[in-house]
Amino acid sequence: MNLTEEQRQRVAAWIAEGAKIADIQNRLAAEFKVKLTYMEARFLVDDLKLTPKDPEPPKVVEPIAKAAPATPPLTTTPVPAGEANEIPAPVAGGGVSVSVDKIARPGTVVSGNATFSDGQIADWYLDQTGRLGVVPKQQGYKPSAADVQDFQLALQQEVAKLGY
Repeated sequence: MNLTEEQRQRVAAWIAEGAKIADIQNRLAAEFKVKLTYMEARFLVDDLKLTPKDPEPPKVVEPIAKAAPATPPLTTTPVPAGEANEIPAPVAGGGVSVSVDKIARPGTVVSGNATFSDGQIADWYLDQTGRLGVVPKQQGYKPSAADVQDFQLALQQEVAKLGY
């Protein structure tokens, strides 16, 4: 593909701005009336020795934990095989309890339920990329910072027992 020097500079600027190959393809067609297939646009970027930027992952803001009284250590209670569909892991003192599904939900590596200190229940899962998802039964519910911390610790202990 033969582009003018101005067009090459524009393509380089678009890449520097974070444009993807499809963006380059669309902008060339809109601004310069140069129609390329996706593969041709990819080869053009490669010929110009440009590298599209990887998108930055979204930043996760951790809640700031307020000073809370020390929580009792987490303990688990084994359930004999066949008695329940889940393996419960209650926390002493009525805190957070975590259970692991014997059969993971579709699209997940491991899944289960959590009951928070205020009695609210949420489903949780870890997907194939290691992302944790928590879906409360009551829409809009957000557990306290202390409950989130207890949940993370209990979950870490339970998945460690399973070899994850």
